[in-house]
Amino acid sequence: MIKNIGIIGGGTMGSGIAQVAAAAGCSVKLFDTNSEALGKAKASLEKIMNRLVEKGRIDASEKSRIEENIQYVNTLKDLADSDLTIEAIIENLEIKKKVFQELESFVSEKCIIASNTSSLSIASIAASLKDPSRCVGIHFFNPAPLMKLVEVIPAIQTSKATLKTSEETIKNWGKVVAIAKDTPGFIVNRVARPFYGESLRIYEEGIADFITIDSALKTKGGFRMGPFELMDFIGNDVNYTVTETVFEAFYYDPRYKPAFTQKRFAEAGYLGRKSGKGYYEYDESGQMSVRAESRTNPENDTLSQTIFDRVLIMLINEAADALFWNIASAEDIDNAMTKGVNYPKGLLAWADEKGIDWCVAKMDELYEMYHEDRYRSSPLLRKMKKENKKFFS
Repeated sequence: MIKNIGIIGGGTMGSGIAQVAAAAGCSVKLFDTNSEALGKAKASLEKIMNRLVEKGRIDASEKSRIEENIQYVNTLKDLADSDLTIEAIIENLEIKKKVFQELESFVSEKCIIASNTSSLSIASIAASLKDPSRCVGIHFFNPAPLMKLVEVIPAIQTSKATLKTSEETIKNWGKVVAIAKDTPGFIVNRVARPFYGESLRIYEEGIADFITIDSALKTKGGFRMGPFELMDFIGNDVNYTVTETVFEAFYYDPRYKPAFTQKRFAEAGYLGRKSGKGYYEYDESGQMSVRAESRTNPENDTLSQTIFDRVLIMLINEAADALFWNIASAEDIDNAMTKGVNYPKGLLAWADEKGIDWCVAKMDELYEMYHEDRYRSSPLLRKMKKENKKFFS
């Protein structure tokens, strides 16, 4: 039974995971070398708990229980009694390896050592340990207390016992688990790349501006946020780094090629909400303050449909290819996209709805226009078309 949890990193993600574990009844120690970060984490939790009480989601005794379940510590040795540790620090492989090596010298042999990395190799992280079989990827989505999905990623070194215990623990915390193969981007950060990449490509080709593309994805597709709004929310520096990491990790496959527009925005410091300016401008509270004039017509129904269809088919093709390469099951892929990034529908279910013939035809249409390998149809879609099959019966 996993009871004692160690969280490494007092930032937004680390403190969010700590809240989830504490709410599930675990005894949590949140570690950070920066005392200021720990102070902010504690103050943030207090604010969140007070808000939940005000809204009637929890009562005062539940608030106290959750808060009392979290201790704030500033040395790794304080995590010695942990049954499970989850690292949530900077996306730097060498730094993570160094932390894991130090941590292993303090915790027991039975302690599971997990990383919340969104795109780095779990096998590489595990290799830093004397016992790599205890290592696994446990990837939460931000904000961790609200997002239902958690990707659990076994490395090739991960033992069956480690995987089983990790999966059961996360499910006991009330989360939906998707098991993903240890490949770049896992499920969500791989499959979601065209939402940003193809939208940037449409912009760079001069087909439409930011507002029009965002409007098309929201009105035609039912997405809660358009791609440029979402990149501003995530941060152009963060989103670009993930794209670049996935591109390099896939041996520079053109499907994942980053866009110069986003690179230049990141270089200029136009990071989005956190910097006050990105594809849009924001006030001090993070609300959009200046909405640029659209050069194209967001009300143009034909243009909106064209934009939406192009982004959707690239997303469907990526999801189909993830299934083709056994990255995850069809159910886990669709769960990952609906519960991890709030897509209005699972992409494979969307493919069934649109029709596999439509999917292949749309990919072939794009390839015929550009003759770029970026627009190659997934072999699985072609196979399913030939056999007249659907993803879900």
